[in-house]
Amino acid sequence: MTGASGYIGGRLVPELLDAGHRVRCLVRTPRKLRDQPWAEQVEIVRGDVTDAASVAAAMRGVDVAYYLVHALGTGRDFERTDRRAASVFGEQARGAGVGRLVYLGGLTPAGVPERELSPHLRSRAEVGRILLGSGVPTAVLRAAVIIGSGSASFEMLRYLTERLPVMVTPRWVRTRIQPVAVRDVLRVLVGCATLPAEVSRTFDIGGPEVLTYVEMMRRYAAVAGLPRRLILPVPVLTPGLSSQWVGLVTPVPAALARPLTESLRHEVVCRERDIEGYVPSPPGHPIGFDRAVALALERVRDARVATRWSSASVPGAPSDPLPTDPDWAGGSLYTDVRERHAEVAPDALWDVVEGIGGENGWYSFPLAWAVRGRLDRLAGGVGLRRGRRDARRLRVGDSLDFWRVEEIERGRLLRLRAEMRLPGLAWLELHVDTDGAGGARYRQRALFHPHGLLGQLYWWSVSPFHAVVFGGMARNIVRTAERARRAGTTTRQGG
Repeated sequence: MTGASGYIGGRLVPELLDAGHRVRCLVRTPRKLRDQPWAEQVEIVRGDVTDAASVAAAMRGVDVAYYLVHALGTGRDFERTDRRAASVFGEQARGAGVGRLVYLGGLTPAGVPERELSPHLRSRAEVGRILLGSGVPTAVLRAAVIIGSGSASFEMLRYLTERLPVMVTPRWVRTRIQPVAVRDVLRVLVGCATLPAEVSRTFDIGGPEVLTYVEMMRRYAAVAGLPRRLILPVPVLTPGLSSQWVGLVTPVPAALARPLTESLRHEVVCRERDIEGYVPSPPGHPIGFDRAVALALERVRDARVATRWSSASVPGAPSDPLPTDPDWAGGSLYTDVRERHAEVAPDALWDVVEGIGGENGWYSFPLAWAVRGRLDRLAGGVGLRRGRRDARRLRVGDSLDFWRVEEIERGRLLRLRAEMRLPGLAWLELHVDTDGAGGARYRQRALFHPHGLLGQLYWWSVSPFHAVVFGGMARNIVRTAERARRAGTTTRQGG
């Protein structure tokens, strides 16, 4: 399994385990899977799909290999990276005697030359061809919009519909689409593990309905109990402008919104349903659009979102070596350290620490955080709108606004890695310790490793505000914990 830390892969692993399969996950950063509920049931190996040696090692003894990665967002050369990775994967699978490859790609429009497709869809089509030509029996599944809690397509639909009762929209909202529930995608992916050896081809997968995006928004509003939305399509919104508009209104950044909106320029409807002959749908499947939306909303409201579109790391974000490693030798490292005593038990203080971010806020100068988030969005970053996967619990690899959880030692340490646009690498560490007298000691450390002169200038330009931002954060986290103790609650609310 590749892509186990992503949206589909993170949900497919437990489905494969439930079906009785043994699973090995190939990941660049194994610790990202550490807190997954299924982590101890799988074999985890370190590697990268562009590195032939690590892929070859991961393929040994494998019957079926799932290719669920893509290089979207890694830069202008993402198509070349996708091409190289797919070639390595196919070659090493053939060399290891793997019996089946399974790939989830995008549904392409009928009758449209490939050169006219968006780079996103064009690359996915090319990856499918490369895998089919590897000499290993391959199932290429092609899906359009996937509806499920936490998917980028669903979040885009949800926020556009909920936040804008009146919308001026691009022309693509009139494009016909065949959405599919994530549960059906997972069901078919699992079923492909046991396809006959002679089957090597593409399969279109979709739900039972063909809808326009306008119809999807209006039906979402009905399922969610919202008033009917007024939608006014206009011809002047290009894919680039559309992606900026989506990035402004929804948590999905413009860099990710662009390939999604570009893919909606053409009609994407299933041209065959042949997969039914190999993986028959049980009663009630494929799931209809309204039911898929209701199931996704139920997951969101119950805080049971297993994976999100933001599960995968932002390309170019810092990784090892960590600033706490004894042998870290990355040049200049600026720090801002704050410590405070708390008249609460350490576990009560930790409860507030683990609840930071998202709707709970960052406990200091909300306007400054909001402005920083907006500036990051304008620079093409993720901003603050990613929020949290779960309002109470964090795990390694979770996105947290424009941070990502890099390490968590429950009850003691939360380390966040910055994924906002910066001229350097940044981390934020939150520590909780006992003070030996029944109280707790809170220690907060911000770290910044500048890149060049611009990084140096950035640090010294923002450091005058640290007393307000970081000092206020430390003070208010402690105060929140102490207020909760006095009130006899564990309520988490950012100051």
